[in-house]
Amino acid sequence: MTFKLGLTGSIGMGKSTTAQMFVQEGCALWDADAAVHRIYASGGVAVAPIAARFPTAVKDGAVSRTRLKEIISEDQGALQEIEKIVHPLVARDRQEFMQNCTDDICVFDIPLLFETGGDRSMDAVVCVTVSPQLQRERVLSRGTMTEAQFDAIREKQLPDETKRQRADYVIETDTLEHAREQVQAVLTEIRKKISDA
Repeated sequence: MTFKLGLTGSIGMGKSTTAQMFVQEGCALWDADAAVHRIYASGGVAVAPIAARFPTAVKDGAVSRTRLKEIISEDQGALQEIEKIVHPLVARDRQEFMQNCTDDICVFDIPLLFETGGDRSMDAVVCVTVSPQLQRERVLSRGTMTEAQFDAIREKQLPDETKRQRADYVIETDTLEHAREQVQAVLTEIRKKISDA
């Protein structure tokens, strides 16, 4: 039996880094963002349905995320239409991974896990967290978004405090060493549960 572990956390909390730590400890990983990249790529399953609804969003046979952002900012209803196309395709990708996963623990890296109800299909959920100051510093130091864009993304996500309360495990990613120790502790506990079952 494979244990399904959801991994979530707000932007800049260290989720991707923590996901890789789980991989290094022998877990399989499904990454929601990577799945979106796959279905948007040339030959991906989202290209045709997006092209049918938003022809200008497809460039060189692939969905242009830049163009999608522009379309969303120009048309208020576009995001919902795009999500109606993309969410079922991402869900199918996740389902296929789940069916083919043979590892003892499969980690599902899903930023909006609680927001989309994805936590209901998991055996447990890990939430990564850091202080709001460190979160802001990390995001803004990437140089990929403004403070206003960062605040807009945070508005769409459940508050960190709520995510921590709803999670089975919380990992503080203030330092790499501290995060790794907590990942190992979580896995030790889960693997003990699996062997005792």
